[in-house]
Amino acid sequence: MSKAGLNLKYLRKLRGWTQEEFAQKLDIKRSLIGAYEEERADPRLDVLEIIADMFKLSLDELLLKDLSSIESTGSYLQKRRLLKTSLAADRNLIHFVPVKAAAGYLTSYADTEFIDELNTFTLPMLAGGHYRAFEIIGDSMMPTSSGSIIVGEKVESIDDVKNGMAYIVVSKNEGIVYKRIQKNSKNKSKITLESDNPSFQPYQINTADIVELWSAQVVIGKVASQQRWDVNALANLVNNLQDQVTSLKNKMN
Repeated sequence: MSKAGLNLKYLRKLRGWTQEEFAQKLDIKRSLIGAYEEERADPRLDVLEIIADMFKLSLDELLLKDLSSIESTGSYLQKRRLLKTSLAADRNLIHFVPVKAAAGYLTSYADTEFIDELNTFTLPMLAGGHYRAFEIIGDSMMPTSSGSIIVGEKVESIDDVKNGMAYIVVSKNEGIVYKRIQKNSKNKSKITLESDNPSFQPYQINTADIVELWSAQVVIGKVASQQRWDVNALANLVNNLQDQVTSLKNKMN
């Protein structure tokens, strides 16, 4: 019996794609992905060939083996893990946790199989440490913009945290947040998390709820469009202010 439908679903979820995203990559209708995964239809040969090439699989592996089983010799999962292991020997790979993977990360941060399936990249200026990258959403740490990627170095103990420095804090109740930390010398069971944006109030969390700490080392963000100063407009603004000040002085006199 063909396992193509089950394998398509497994591979799609492995990459974190929706059915719509997978369908776009294969240039087919989303409804076909649903039909394949629910085994209401068999994938066409040309579609299988594209998928096999995309995931570096043979058609036999795609059709006959259960790729979700770790016992499947030569499975995509094993091949990818083997490749990453070999790369890691030469380079310091940084695993990237996008927002869409945040919920899964909170339950699987210690699961090596889950971590192995995250996308990775390298940065030449970082070496000799344990790094991870997190996508942040929101404007609580402005001027660091929403959608920026924070690369952090693993902090093994809360005792190693430096007051006022920025960290990725992974906790049971707050999830994944990017904040500055203030430790309480009198009460070590709690820490205060502060935002760079003054519109957001500091708040406390229990240190017992923290599962991971990553010290921010690099911020990766898109280049924002910057508005240049209009010198003439600035001069007019200053003249207007001077006129208003002169007018006020005259009224007071």
